[in-house]
Amino acid sequence: MSEQPSVSERLGAVFRHFRDLEAPLNKRLDGYTSASREIFPDYANAVDRLVQRLNESGGIGRAPRIGDDMPDFLLPDENGRLVSLSDLTARGPTAVMFHRGHWCPYCRMNIGAVVRARHLIASKGGQVVVIMPENQHYAKIFKLESGAPYPVLTDVDNAYALSLGLAIWLGPDIPSILTQVGRVLPAYHGNDAWMLPIPATFVVGEDQIVKARFVDPDFRRRMDIDDLITALAKAA
Repeated sequence: MSEQPSVSERLGAVFRHFRDLEAPLNKRLDGYTSASREIFPDYANAVDRLVQRLNESGGIGRAPRIGDDMPDFLLPDENGRLVSLSDLTARGPTAVMFHRGHWCPYCRMNIGAVVRARHLIASKGGQVVVIMPENQHYAKIFKLESGAPYPVLTDVDNAYALSLGLAIWLGPDIPSILTQVGRVLPAYHGNDAWMLPIPATFVVGEDQIVKARFVDPDFRRRMDIDDLITALAKAA
């Protein structure tokens, strides 16, 4: 009798299906959410509780809003080169995207959709930068696996995300559940805080003012790619 596939294997198969599906990003994300809930209900329920806690606490209220100055940063990219927001915006409007990590299927689908649209983004004069809490080794993996032509920056200890009110503690349940499927965040981050950024997107103009944003406590939702392109075009 053949062995039944593990939870990780089943999730991997579902991820590949929705990653490669010809459909809008959020439709693919929703499909993955529904399918993975059947495979791994404990995690889905824990995420639901986390999202409820964040919504009730109003924890993202400090995140920059449209019309606000976007605070500058100076963070190392996947090769250790320091990159600042002011240098990026000097070359044109910039989408600043916070991702959870190389292991996150939602982030991988999100960046994949952005990469697919890279030529259209460039035609509008826009550029993209990715910020995540993982060390340089895993930032490089994320960049290579996604084929992203954009810098992938390491936000050490979520310091920049914390300054924007975007870093969250995952609570008591999720760390043990993630560990069950081999997602041990301390190995990726170099600390045992079990904190992640809310996967927000900010479109920042050359004046370093926020022109558009997408901030949702539920990491299973992301900024629509058409909205991203439109915002970059308007910011230009």
